[in-house]
Amino acid sequence: MRKYSWSSFKDTIFANPAVVDQDPHVGEGDENQERGNWTNKREYLLSTIGYAVGLGNIWRFPYLAYKNGGGAFLIPYFVMLVVAGIPLFFLESALGQFCSQGPINVWRAAPIMQGAGVSMVMVTLIVSIYYNVIIAYSIYYMFASFQSPLPWASCSAWSGSNCSVTPAVYCNISGVLVSNLTQENITSCPTILTAPIQSPSEEYWDEVALQRSSSLDETGPVVWHLALCLLLSTVICAAALIKGIKSSGKVVYFTATFPYVVILILLIRGVTLEGARDGIEFYIGSQSNLTKLGDAQVWKDAATQTFYSLSIGWGGVMTLASYNNFHNNVFKDAFVVTLTNAGTSVLAGFAIFSILGHMAFIYQTPIEKVVKDGFGLAFIAYPDALSKLPISPLWSVLFFFMLLTVGLDSQFAGIEVITTCMIDAAPKIFKSKRAILSIVTSVFLYLLGLPCVTQAGIYWVTLIDQFVATWVLLVLALLEIIGIIYIYGGNRFIGDMEMMLGQKSFCFWLWWRACWFVISPCLIAVILVWSLLTFTPPSYGSVQYPMWGQALGWCMIVFVLLWIPLFVVLNMLKAKGTVWNRLKSLCLPSEDWHPYLEIHRGEKYSKEACQQRHSDNSDVSQTDLTVISSKL
Repeated sequence: MRKYSWSSFKDTIFANPAVVDQDPHVGEGDENQERGNWTNKREYLLSTIGYAVGLGNIWRFPYLAYKNGGGAFLIPYFVMLVVAGIPLFFLESALGQFCSQGPINVWRAAPIMQGAGVSMVMVTLIVSIYYNVIIAYSIYYMFASFQSPLPWASCSAWSGSNCSVTPAVYCNISGVLVSNLTQENITSCPTILTAPIQSPSEEYWDEVALQRSSSLDETGPVVWHLALCLLLSTVICAAALIKGIKSSGKVVYFTATFPYVVILILLIRGVTLEGARDGIEFYIGSQSNLTKLGDAQVWKDAATQTFYSLSIGWGGVMTLASYNNFHNNVFKDAFVVTLTNAGTSVLAGFAIFSILGHMAFIYQTPIEKVVKDGFGLAFIAYPDALSKLPISPLWSVLFFFMLLTVGLDSQFAGIEVITTCMIDAAPKIFKSKRAILSIVTSVFLYLLGLPCVTQAGIYWVTLIDQFVATWVLLVLALLEIIGIIYIYGGNRFIGDMEMMLGQKSFCFWLWWRACWFVISPCLIAVILVWSLLTFTPPSYGSVQYPMWGQALGWCMIVFVLLWIPLFVVLNMLKAKGTVWNRLKSLCLPSEDWHPYLEIHRGEKYSKEACQQRHSDNSDVSQTDLTVISSKL
C-alpha cells in the first residue's frame, strides 16, 4: 500500500475525486494503484479478442457469407472492416485508455452525451441476460453429448409423428397418394408431394431441450434443466470475475485460446469427410457469385456484421481498454484484435461448412437444404451433422464446449462493464467490495434470465436479440462519433492520443480523420436509416409475435435510448446561465476530464489548466459559438 503525507493525499483527492480508496485486488506492480491494470498485455489482448469473438462469428458469419455470394462476400466485409470497423474500434479503445474510465465517465469529455454511455450499459445489461441463456443451452447440449449414440441421432420416445431422418415423399396418382416410392417410379410419377417432417435434431431442440410452447402467449413453467444450466453459467461467471480483471485475466488464457484448438480439430476432421469439398465450395469456393457485389443488401450485411462482431457501441471495448497502462500501444492492439476477429470468422466457416457438406452428402440433398443460421445452425443443423460422424459424442462435446468458452468470454466482459461503471460512479461504496458486486450482478442477471428458460423462453431470447441487439447499436455508435469527433473535437482527441502514443505525422492521421469525420458516420447513418425502413416484425421460424410482444420490444428500445435525452435534461438543470449558455457549457469538457494519474496529465491537463477550463466554461456566456466549431 502506498503511503501518503496529508498534503500529497489532499492533492491526489483534489486532482481526481474518484480516488478515495484502493481496490484490494490491485496488484503492487500496477501503474494505476488506485484502479488497477492488467497484469500483462497478453491478458488484455486475450480478453479483448475473447470479447470480440462471440457466437456470431461461429453461427452468423458463415451463413451470411454463404447467402451473399460466398467468397465474394469477403470483399465488402473487409472493406467495411477497414473503413468502419478498425477506426471505431481504435477510437473506443483509445478513449477508454486515455481517461481510465468506463463508458459512462468517458463522457466527461462531452457531458451532453453522458446518456449515451448509460444507454451502452443498459444494452450490455439486457444482452447479458439472454447471452447467459445461450451459454446455458451450450452447457445442456454439452452434458447431453456424453451419450452414445447421441440422443438426437434418431427419432425416439420423445419425438412426434412428424419426426423422420428421411423426407416423406408421396406420388399423387389420380388423387391417391402412394408412398414408399423407389427411384424408378419417382421419375414416372406425374405429381410428387413432400410431407412436412422434422429431423430428430430439430425435434430434440423443440421438445426436449426447450420444451417449446406454441407462442409467446403460452409462457408455461420453468424448464428446470435449463434453469440449472443457467445457474452453472452464473456460478462460472461470478467465480471468474471475483477479483475483476485480475481473475478473469487468468481464465481467458484457456477460454480465449481453446476455441481455436477446437475449430482446427473440427476443420481437420471435416475436410477428410466425403462431401466436405461441396460444402466448402458453397461457402467460399468456385460457387462464389461475384454478381452479388452489385446488390446493396450484401454491403449492408457486411457492415452490420462488422459492427456487431467487434462489439462496437456496447461499452465493453472502452471498459477493457480502461485498465491498460497509459502509454500502451492501443493502435497496434486495435489491428491485432480486429484482424484476429475477422480471421476467426472465416476459419470457423470452413469448419462449419465442411461438416455440413458431409451431412448433405449423407442425405443426398443440396447443401442449401441443410444450411441454417443462428440457433438453427448451432443447435439443429450442426449437431445433426456431428451425429453422422464416427465417435460422434467426442465431436459433439468438443463443439459445445467451444460454444461455452466463446460465450463465457463475451459474458465476462459484459459483467465487467456493469461492475466497472458502478465502481467508477461510487468508488467509496464499491471499490473495496468488488467481489460482492460481481456476485450480486451475476445473481441479478440469473434472476432476470429465468423468464428466458420457461417454455416460451426462446421467444423472449429472440425478441431481445432482434430489438435490442440490432439497429440500436448503430444509434449508439453514431452518437459516439458525433460526441467525440464533432462535439469534443476530432483534432483535440487526436492530440490526446498523441499524449499516449507519441507525436505522429499529419499523414499518419489523414486516413483516420477521413474515417472518423466522414466515412464512418455517413456509413452508419445510411445503414441505420435503411435498417429502419426495412424493419420487419420479429418471428421465430413460422411463429409470429403477438402485438403485445412487439410493443414490449419497442418499450425495451425506448428504455435503452431514453437515458440520452434524460441526462441532457438533468445536466441542463445542474448547469448555470441561460438555456443556450447551459447547452454550450455541456458541449465542453468538464473539469474532471483528464488522464486518471496526475503524472500523465502534463501541462495540458494540469490541475491549474483544468480549473481554468472549468472557469472558462462557467463564463461561456461571454464565449462565441466558434469555440466549439474551432476544435474541429
